[in-house]
Amino acid sequence: MSNPMTDPVQAMLAQSALKNTQFTNLSRYYGVETVTLVLPQGKMISCLKRRFLPGADQFQLLEEHTVRQGERLDNIAARYLGDPELFWRICDANSAMRPEELTETLARVLRITLPEGVAGVAL
Repeated sequence: MSNPMTDPVQAMLAQSALKNTQFTNLSRYYGVETVTLVLPQGKMISCLKRRFLPGADQFQLLEEHTVRQGERLDNIAARYLGDPELFWRICDANSAMRPEELTETLARVLRITLPEGVAGVAL
């Protein structure tokens, strides 16, 4: 069996321009590059590169939502974005690393926006 570090076929596949993604275009990880690491024992593992939160200026504001007692972010996402799994878009638009922080404080105003980089007119 050849060593993955010296196997030319493995090396070519690891550097291929043909990138395969496991994530749909609705995922926060869509478009995040996958890298292959070689461990000291020669074992190869794949992982995602680090994803940084985009700046607030990358989002077109549609409206604002004031957090009320007992609200959950997935329900807010379903109401405004039509899909509870898009809660991460509200996190990004409000510079939140932890989703739960957005609903911890009553009366906090959340920005509901278009997807990152999409320009448009507020509804």
